[in-house]
Amino acid sequence: MINRIAILFCICLFCSASFAQQYNTQKINKRAVNFYNLALDKAQNGDYKEAIQFINRALETDNRFVDAWLTKAGIYGEMKLYDSCIASYEQAFATDMEYTKDYKLPYAINLAGAGRFENALDAVNEFMTIPDLNESSRRAGAYRKRSFEFAVQYEKEHNTKNYVFAPSNVGDSINSADLEYYPSVTIDDKTLVFTRRVKGRNEDFFVSDRKGDEWSKAKGIDGDINSNFNEGAQNISQDGEWLVFTGCNFPEGLGSCDLFFSSLTKKGWSTPENIGEPVNTEFWESSPCLSPDKRELYFSSNRPGGYGGKDIYVSKRMPNGRWGEPQNMGSKINTAGDESCPFIHADNQTMYFTSNGLTGYGGDDLFLARKQSDGTWNNIENLGYPINTTENEGSLVVAADGKTAYYASDRADTRGGLDIYTFEMREDIRPNKTLWVQGKVFDSTTKEGLPSAVELIDIGSGQTLVKVQTNESGDYLITLPLGKDYAFNVNRKGYLFYSKNFPFSQKAPDATYTIDIGLQPIEANASVVLNNIFFDVNRFELEQQSIAELDRVVELLNDNPGITILIGGHTDNTGKAADNLTLSNNRAKAVVDYLISKNIDASRLQYKGFGAARPVSDNATEEGKAANRRTELTILSK
Repeated sequence: MINRIAILFCICLFCSASFAQQYNTQKINKRAVNFYNLALDKAQNGDYKEAIQFINRALETDNRFVDAWLTKAGIYGEMKLYDSCIASYEQAFATDMEYTKDYKLPYAINLAGAGRFENALDAVNEFMTIPDLNESSRRAGAYRKRSFEFAVQYEKEHNTKNYVFAPSNVGDSINSADLEYYPSVTIDDKTLVFTRRVKGRNEDFFVSDRKGDEWSKAKGIDGDINSNFNEGAQNISQDGEWLVFTGCNFPEGLGSCDLFFSSLTKKGWSTPENIGEPVNTEFWESSPCLSPDKRELYFSSNRPGGYGGKDIYVSKRMPNGRWGEPQNMGSKINTAGDESCPFIHADNQTMYFTSNGLTGYGGDDLFLARKQSDGTWNNIENLGYPINTTENEGSLVVAADGKTAYYASDRADTRGGLDIYTFEMREDIRPNKTLWVQGKVFDSTTKEGLPSAVELIDIGSGQTLVKVQTNESGDYLITLPLGKDYAFNVNRKGYLFYSKNFPFSQKAPDATYTIDIGLQPIEANASVVLNNIFFDVNRFELEQQSIAELDRVVELLNDNPGITILIGGHTDNTGKAADNLTLSNNRAKAVVDYLISKNIDASRLQYKGFGAARPVSDNATEEGKAANRRTELTILSK
């Protein structure tokens, strides 16, 4: 009985089986053995607390009961009470070094669990010196040695010593005796959707809303999503209007697990639809995540042609609303192992994911990748200890503030198995701080909402960063990386486009900005200010940042071949009136010349400079002068 108990919690199942015994199991007090057997029965049923009580009674009866110390260490290891586990191992080693030498590997693993990687490396090196280790034990030791060496080096290269990792259980409103995992939050961090394994069997989605600092009592998600089948691994879009998730063994499935889509309606979430080919295949697709603008879908699949077991892919949404052919994200992210659980932050520049193929602490670790200016993903980085541990890590999401993270864990204060926790990210592995803009696009005459495309351009680079489609009511939400100035463009056929720039580079993060956009129907005398046409002081050469705006005018003219327009140039009142008139005329002409160079018929174009004669604001302030320095487009005929 003693021998089978000693094996129960020994991680090193393949260690050398021969050792000289100074410790004699036949001389252990019989009463201690009885307590020990009771402890084993409790432990095998998962009742670890009672098991520890019986182990302690066995050791009170016979303190030199080495197998009891080893089993106690194993139980504490299962409970992730690493300090108690380590102390128990060390007591066993002190009692009989020879009998316990094969346990230096689980001892090392628990040292690593406590973050003592240098000690863990010493212990595993000692383990590797044991003569006649079998091949399985040698491989296990070598694997752990590489992990501990990585951990020691990571500590030297990163400022982790002062990082306080203090995950907080989100509480009884969300967590229960069932398993809760795979959290997903909206951009405002006020809606949390997660998976719950109800009664240990069926996976369903639950939702909780934040009111102040408190989460409401979680309830099953509204609508027709939850079923008798397993729904899991979900992602709610940043605006809270789409939900993508994994459905396994559904009747309409193409493979074992497929990706499904649902949208939020006035009656709740719509009946899920299989996303279909080419995203779904006869193989396994899971853990989907939408980019903040909902134009890209990231997911994991074990389809043929990848780098290993499971790879991360991305599919782009086409103009017809369908998803395009998925593209493998490449060898810098995907490995011969498994990669899964991609999460794209609100900045649309940072991705977190899990991998057991990239170098880490053991099992599945969490990593980040950052998007480069050319659209590729690079700078892959392990998130480090204590976010990553010797255990398998699961999905991670980070709120728009860049520092608040959510994940599932079975820590000591769990309500039952996996619970959802929140913690603060270490600074060097945070995504970009992100602000967001919401509003409504509407007809300026009727005030009715207009479904439209809203496009944001980085004024500095001219690069289109975000292009989102409003919902049917014209509502939109856009997330923006901090530190840039943006041009907002809105296009809809039959309307003058909207164009305005916003100097968000100086705005505070983690705030909501509301920009409602009224579009003017195309009709005679309708006009719009071209806010993103730029000239240097007292010059009329178009700056490069103006090109994106000018191309919108070209598009407007091509979409409406019957209209003629007037380009009007305006200045503030600084300087001589005659000089301002000439400057404004030359600036208007520069715009027309560009349009002609893009094959717009000159007969459709007129230009005129008005100097400072038509101010729209008070020239007594710098802000007023800036508003008066403008280029306007007016419809002359339709």
